[in-house]
Amino acid sequence: MIALHHVQVGCPPAGEPAVRHFYGDLVGLVEVEKPPVLAVRGGVWFRGDAYELHVGVEGDFRPARKAHPAFAVEDIDAVASRLAAAGCPVGWDDDLPGYRRFYTADLHGNRVEILAAA
Repeated sequence: MIALHHVQVGCPPAGEPAVRHFYGDLVGLVEVEKPPVLAVRGGVWFRGDAYELHVGVEGDFRPARKAHPAFAVEDIDAVASRLAAAGCPVGWDDDLPGYRRFYTADLHGNRVEILAAA
């Protein structure tokens, strides 16, 4: 294996505006254009320096409650404040030595972890 390329989570049909708001505006990920052949399926892609997050549309969508992407951030308090101000849950967890982290949920209920080196 060379590296992890992307992680995919789901959203319901027509859920893209909420995806863009949560992952783009609140978490701070950068949206990238999907290839035209895949764009017709809906969904939204985001890209960072060494990862991609793909959010795909699922007709029978059910939010992921355990499986989740984890994003390492520099200013975890700023991200927590932004999410809390937007009404997203922020549940701090001290069980990972060497990190400060919390769990939240995107606007469709998918679990998301945010962490920073302590």
